[in-house]
Formats: sequence, structure tokens, C-alpha cells
Amino acid sequence: MRNRFSHIIRQSDDPWVLPHLGGRIVKTTVAVFLCLMFYYLRGYRGQDMPTEAAITAIICMQPYVRDTGEYAFNRFVGSLIGVFWGLLLLLLLNDFPRLGANVLVLYAMMAAGVLLSLYSAVLLRMPDASGLASIVFLCIVIAFPDIQEPLHQAAHRIIDVFVGTTIATVVNVIRLPRSKRPDQVFFIRTRDLVPDRFSHIAPAAMFQLNYLYNDGAKICLMSEHAPAFFTLQMNGTRLSAPLIVMDGAAIYDANDNRYLQFQTIASEDSAPVRARLEALGISYFTYTIHNDKTCIFHTGALREEEKIVYDRMRASPYRSYLEGEIYEAEEIVYLKVIAPEKQLAEIEYALRAVLPKGRLRRVIRPQQGAEGLAALYIYAHSATMEQAQKRLMEMLRQDGSTLVPVPVRLRGGYRSERDAIHLLHLVGNAYEPVLLFGRKQDGEIVG
Repeated sequence: MRNRFSHIIRQSDDPWVLPHLGGRIVKTTVAVFLCLMFYYLRGYRGQDMPTEAAITAIICMQPYVRDTGEYAFNRFVGSLIGVFWGLLLLLLLNDFPRLGANVLVLYAMMAAGVLLSLYSAVLLRMPDASGLASIVFLCIVIAFPDIQEPLHQAAHRIIDVFVGTTIATVVNVIRLPRSKRPDQVFFIRTRDLVPDRFSHIAPAAMFQLNYLYNDGAKICLMSEHAPAFFTLQMNGTRLSAPLIVMDGAAIYDANDNRYLQFQTIASEDSAPVRARLEALGISYFTYTIHNDKTCIFHTGALREEEKIVYDRMRASPYRSYLEGEIYEAEEIVYLKVIAPEKQLAEIEYALRAVLPKGRLRRVIRPQQGAEGLAALYIYAHSATMEQAQKRLMEMLRQDGSTLVPVPVRLRGGYRSERDAIHLLHLVGNAYEPVLLFGRKQDGEIVG
């Protein structure tokens, strides 16, 4: 069958495809224009045109309104700090002109003013305002001795900052006309939203994800692990599409708590592997799906290193760990062996003789929270993320809709909450691009 994903290419691989003009760029341009027009109407021209308001607008313009308000507040407080110390220094130099006569003394005092501006912001527990405070301080005093009216100079700086922050905030609050793309299905890996499989999604990322869901975006979350990990990580999300779980082996409807489809290992393929593991005296886990429930059977004596992971898993109320024989051999989704990394390579080598070529897929992953341990996963050959995406798209298109799959991923992997928010912001721009400036999303989103 022809690969339906053959038309999807990475945008960054095409030198002729330019990134779309984002809303933040447009809003920043508008804010700078309004700042310049404000001073033009007040009679400023050429070299006399103040730039502080425009610079403030650029700094304060952020992707989200709440961030713009935070930056605006920091900018204004930082400016007040800088104005205070700048005005104090100018008044001191006016009263004691001899201090400004010596260049070394003058510049030493300016440097000391920078120190006081930085430290004042830290004392007020506003470290983000420290850099702004020192910049405003230097803007006020740097022209000395060509400053006739210190109070006039300080007042103008405050007005410039106020104009810039006000215009930036107002422009960012205004919502640009957008057009939704309900025909897209975004595929996001949970590992790009959370640091590891045992962590909860950060509140800010959860808020952005639920915002997209509530706005009608179709987002499919994908995980290498069983649905229990999703319940742990993403509890509170309002899903609009089924999940792809178990590294592509199953599609799960978390709203109805049932499996829509899953790929099992044929019993004639799993039996030799299980027999070989038991003959070698190697314990293993068998993941099965029985009556829409994930049932995990453990076979063999539990090794010490295996017990570390086992005890942590069994503590969760969302997993069913069982002893004894599995219910049905036809219900096996995958087999899992946990061992030190070096030993696991030997186990994999010992299994190659009984692994049918082209019928099973092997994956080795480190075990998070258990240093030095890794796990060998054995799936059916068709149990992959790519194949699961195809199967899910076929399900979603059963009503005749022409949906388009859009894979999403972080280029460098998850490092902090900001990465997850950034990725979801890119999804939002693709789902609801700005009219006239937006571009149709027809490829992979790489954050």
C-alpha cells in the first residue's frame, strides 16, 4: 500500500520554503510604528526622535498577553530604578561640578550607578528588571555634561517607557484575524511535553494544551508506554483524539477507557521467544490486553536490579501486575526484559536464533530512575508509531473528511517547560494562522 505520509517533508529541509510571518512579528512592527507616530505627531523629527519608547515596545512584546504584562511591569520598575539613580547622580554632579571635571572620577561614578541600579532591582526581588534599570541609568547620565535640566531628562525617560509599555500591551491584547484549520491532526510525543515518564506535565503547558483542545484542535498524543503513564502524566487534559500508546502497538481512547485497535504478536512467534527466555533462566514481563485492560504478567524469579523498577511500577494504581499464566497467547502486545545494559546485549544476542526474521521488532531503552538498567522490548513488526498514525488517520477519515496528518517534534528534545510551551505555541500558529500573513501547514512541525 502506498505510504500516505510520502508527501510530508520537513519544512527546514526545503531552502525555498520560508517560515510564516508570525503574529508576534506583526504586532511588534505595529507597536513600533505607533510609537514613532506618537512622537511624530508631537513634533519630533530626525535626530530629536526618541527611541526609548520603540525599544521598550520591542522588549515588552511577548507571545502571550500575560508575558507582555510581566515584561511591561519589569520594564517600568527597572526604568524607575534607573531614573532614580540617574537623577541622583546628575543632581550630585550639578551641585559638585568638580566631580565631573575628572574623567576617571566621572566614569567611576557612572559605573557605581550601574552597580546600584542592578543591586536595587535584586533587593526588590525583581532580578529581571536589573538589566533594564542599568540601561535606563546610562541613557540618562551618559550625555553629561551636555545636560541642562536633569529633572526634564528624567521625566522624559519615564514618559518614553510609559508610552512604549502601554502601546505594546494594548497592541498585544488586540487579537489579529485568524482562520482555523480543523482539517489537521497534530501528532505530538509525550516525551516532548514532560521530562520523563514519571513526571506530570507542567501547569503552563497543560493550560496551553487544554486551550488548543477546547478551541477545536485535533491533537493525538503518542507515548512509548502503556496508557497508565498517560493517566499519570497528563491527568486533567481534555482529549480531542485517541492516544497512540505502547510505541505504536495500540490506539487507546482515554475518554471511554478502551482500546480501539492494537497489534499483537502472533502466538507462533511469541512462544519460541518465551520458551528461550525461560530456558536461559531470564525473567520477563508479558504485556497483554484483555477485556480493554492492560494486564502485565511477570514470569521467572525477580532479579535484584529488576525489582527496583518493578516495585516502582506496582505502586501505581493504574497498572495491573499479575503472576501466573497469561489469559490468551493471542493477546500478547509485547514482551519486556529488564537487565543491566551489558547483560541485555547478551540476552538480545541469545534470542536472535528464535526471533523470526521480519516478523518481530526489537527496541532497547534505558530505564529512567534506574541508572545502568535498560529494557528490551519485543513487538510485532507492524507495531510502529508510523503505522499507528496511518491506522488512526483511517479511523478518523471514516466519515469522509479529508484530514491531514501533521507530525510535531522538538529538534533538541525536552529540556525545560519552555520547550513544551514553545512547541504547543507552534501548533497553535499552525492550527490557527493569522490571515494574510499565515501559511498553510503541510509538513512536519519542528520546534
